[in-house]
Amino acid sequence: MRRGYQRASARPAVAATLHPVLERLPPVGERRLAVRVTADALRQIRGRHPWVYERSMTSINHQGAAGDLAIVFDNKRKFAAIGLYDPDSPIAIRILHVGRPVQIDQHFWTERVMAAAARRAPLVAAEPGARPAYRLINGENDAMPGFVVDRYADTLVIKLYSPVWFPHLAVLVDALLAATGTGSVVLRLARNVAAGQTFGLADGDVIAGHLDDAPVRFTEGGLVFEADVRRGQKTGHFLDQRANRLGVGRLAEGCDVLDVFASTGGFSVHAAAGGARSVHSVDLSAPTLAAAKANMALNIDRSEVAACVHTTEVGDAFEVMSTLARSGAGYDVVVIDPPSFAQKQSSVEGAVRAYARLTHLALPLLRPGGVLVQASCSSRVSADQFFAAVLGAADVAGDQLDELARTGADLDHPVTFPEGAYLKAGFWRVR
Repeated sequence: MRRGYQRASARPAVAATLHPVLERLPPVGERRLAVRVTADALRQIRGRHPWVYERSMTSINHQGAAGDLAIVFDNKRKFAAIGLYDPDSPIAIRILHVGRPVQIDQHFWTERVMAAAARRAPLVAAEPGARPAYRLINGENDAMPGFVVDRYADTLVIKLYSPVWFPHLAVLVDALLAATGTGSVVLRLARNVAAGQTFGLADGDVIAGHLDDAPVRFTEGGLVFEADVRRGQKTGHFLDQRANRLGVGRLAEGCDVLDVFASTGGFSVHAAAGGARSVHSVDLSAPTLAAAKANMALNIDRSEVAACVHTTEVGDAFEVMSTLARSGAGYDVVVIDPPSFAQKQSSVEGAVRAYARLTHLALPLLRPGGVLVQASCSSRVSADQFFAAVLGAADVAGDQLDELARTGADLDHPVTFPEGAYLKAGFWRVR
């Protein structure tokens, strides 16, 4: 075979015991798909956009299976890129490599994982001797579209957002274990993937090593947390807000803090450890608030956490904030970190209104000089739309906000294409 078109080589042995299903996953097809695309799609590919839509394909030499390697040729029949093919998705090809032909084999995957690990090295170095948690591979932004890996101490959690990765999973597990020296790997499946052919694997399966049902313990900024990596939301913890949680901790001393959409208490625990006088955590889910209480208890040996009055409330954030305002409650810091409000493009307008309403509800709860921390993880809502919604709501309410910072995710969530910049957050002080 020509260079760049070869099958993955045999996998080396690793110490961890692999799930037997990994050895029975469908192999990558022997034949490569030859694909032509529109001129605009080719420009996008060369601009490092990771997706080729089915509507942009002008020809394909034969029908392939999910995960087969697809070679994109330019109008001069020269190699342009190589990616993973998905016959059942609007995103027909997820680009792995652009430029000169390259061999997709064990070495390729190992180099890609090692490069991703090197980008995160400063995070690990910042907490020597800790049990760190961070995103090891950020999908498209690490040139592995639809493939996410989060590390929690000695456990890796793979989240698949596309079935194209099943034929490559065994090789990738080996590469991940070799690069990190971790002991176990958990598989999480996005809903669209879990609903299809999973070849005997299920969401939450331990596919390498051994892991019981107990939460995995890790550290963040010197604090201790637990994550339910097998059944929790996403991969068990929202790692993308690490830097913003640390920021809240730095400004919480002596403050009364309201944390709405608190989930498992990331912002709440950092606020308490930062010296907050009180923290009130609100979430619609009782189990996640129970996890927030447990995470707070894990840090009770810190005098600041022990001195903080921590209360929780199960309820809808909009309704709870309205009730608190009517009761005359006041806070020095209000943190609003909701889930995505725009799962599809038609939901964007409603999402923008929801962000504005949250701001409108938060402002009466903030004392003069208090700080509003508000975030959006809706990729379809642009940063301009989000920040305009927050500031517009403040204008309507007659409040003046002094902007302290606009932030995104930490360095373990690099952004290499427009849709990758999903997380937006702002810190504002109320005059």
